[in-house]
Amino acid sequence: MANTLFDKIWDSHVVQHVEDGPEQLYIDRLYCHEVTSPQAFEGMRARGIKCFRPGNIFCMPDHNTPTHDQDKPIEDPVSKTQVDTLAKNAEEFGLNHFGMLNPKNGIIHVVGPERGLSLPGMTIVCGDSHTSTHGAMGAVAFGIGTSEVEMVMASQCILQQKPKSMRINIQGTLGKGVTAKDIALYLMSKLTTSGATGYFVEYAGSAVRNLSMEGRLTLCNLSIEMGARGGFIAPDEKTFEYIKGREYAPKGEEWEKAVAYWKTLKSGDDAVFDKELTFKAEDIEPMVTYGTNPGMGMGITESIPALDTVPEAGKASYLKSLDYMGFKPGQKLLGTPVDYVFLGACTNGRIEDFRAFASVVKGKKKADRVTAWLVPGSWMVSEQIKEEGIDKVLEEAGFEIRQPGCSACLAMNDDKIPAGKLAVSTSNRNFEGRQGPGARTVLASPLVAAAAAVTGEITDPRTLINFEC
Repeated sequence: MANTLFDKIWDSHVVQHVEDGPEQLYIDRLYCHEVTSPQAFEGMRARGIKCFRPGNIFCMPDHNTPTHDQDKPIEDPVSKTQVDTLAKNAEEFGLNHFGMLNPKNGIIHVVGPERGLSLPGMTIVCGDSHTSTHGAMGAVAFGIGTSEVEMVMASQCILQQKPKSMRINIQGTLGKGVTAKDIALYLMSKLTTSGATGYFVEYAGSAVRNLSMEGRLTLCNLSIEMGARGGFIAPDEKTFEYIKGREYAPKGEEWEKAVAYWKTLKSGDDAVFDKELTFKAEDIEPMVTYGTNPGMGMGITESIPALDTVPEAGKASYLKSLDYMGFKPGQKLLGTPVDYVFLGACTNGRIEDFRAFASVVKGKKKADRVTAWLVPGSWMVSEQIKEEGIDKVLEEAGFEIRQPGCSACLAMNDDKIPAGKLAVSTSNRNFEGRQGPGARTVLASPLVAAAAAVTGEITDPRTLINFEC
């Protein structure tokens, strides 16, 4: 029986198996940001030890960084302390550090792939749940806790129970206006936020293969939101083309050797998964969430599920969620007034996302009632926006582009949605207070966000796009 791709990568990184316990897994790349690393560094300092392989560790602030006036001191004292502490720790321990205003800075899950740091066949960890993003490169990537960050710093290894394997096939062709974000929200609506708990997911099928690399990054990013330990996609020619020539990617003979190995990274035709699911791409339309977890999603033309369709045990929490959002069972969201629109985050802060947003708003004007935050995921994306003239399109439509950072994905910096306001957001979580105390979040794709930004209400983007162009 052929191994799954997950087995191939995981097993090749096992240093030691603990009988009736976890496995000691070698880690190729550790990413550190400012939020989950301070205690790990303190632990290292207290034990008087250095990082085992400092060259394999890359640090950058992203959660607490403001998205304006980055050349000035950070005003919030907590944010400033965390950002400054990361810089000091990285210097003391001799680690790679891309600080604010460094051209390599940005959201760590955007920077890793775009700089060629995240490569096929790697094991990658970070003290952040959305580390699964890097699985799009054909890597086994997952989030870890702060004590585990310290463990990797000290040994370049981690103790982990091997997850079960799941393959999710998306077969067919996506409809016009349907994106990778919609695939992810659709899967969560079908599987719930716990449907993949205990599994590492391989995404496959024709619709997945047809996704761009940036679309694949979006899909893998959201794996954690359905409970999965991580998600990944087998590398192919599209992957190799994306990586080639990037700053930290192999060069010359090393490149040829790497590609030869990467071509072996696929599940065998007779590979058996612990669980396998198949969905039709044609069943997916642009999606929106209506509740307070990412699994509470529906097609944009559909209605919020009626109360009698909800299991008795879940009715109380269901009604609580809708009450927080100000919605009712059976309600359609089309036409619902929108206060804020956020384009960005490690989910949708890449150049392709800005291209999509611009394709909708070009020749139109931002709705007066809408406050829009358009935040590139990195300085590289920011430069691409200028090089392609997307900044001009957006400015003419009444939008302003901010500086890179996690921004309104989470209420950990200045970009907080005010209480009671409704935001259409391209980020990954819509929990109560996630985007600010009392903020209400509808998760959606860049196309849906753009449509809301110019109409001032939740709008099906397919009604605004000329697909013949």
